[in-house]
Amino acid sequence: MSDTFWTISELAQEFSITPRTIRFYEDQGIVSPRREGRNRVYTARDRTRLKLALRGKRLGLQLSEIVSLINMYDSPGDTVLQLQHYLALLAQHRESLTRQRQDIELTLSEIAEQEKTCHALLAQKRKAT
Repeated sequence: MSDTFWTISELAQEFSITPRTIRFYEDQGIVSPRREGRNRVYTARDRTRLKLALRGKRLGLQLSEIVSLINMYDSPGDTVLQLQHYLALLAQHRESLTRQRQDIELTLSEIAEQEKTCHALLAQKRKAT
């Protein structure tokens, strides 16, 4: 076990987040700092859990999924099952994002078509005047 500790300000600076964000993850049970007087002191475990939470957020995972994955890796267990669970979660998330991208592309195509129609109508109006 490492004897390295971090303050909330140090972690906020390292991960380019606000102390408020770290306190949010504390409220969610992702990090559990010790108290030294009025200061929060974070261990290597807290730092790793925060790093995993932020990675999950960047991937677009829901908070419940992030907590589940972090807790799964925190407990002793079969690494193969953990990795399979993570892969299934990633596949599900990829599928959802792919559907969203398709929806966005369809919407952008429809917008382009409407813009084309509007430009054509404006051109006709200008010719008529």
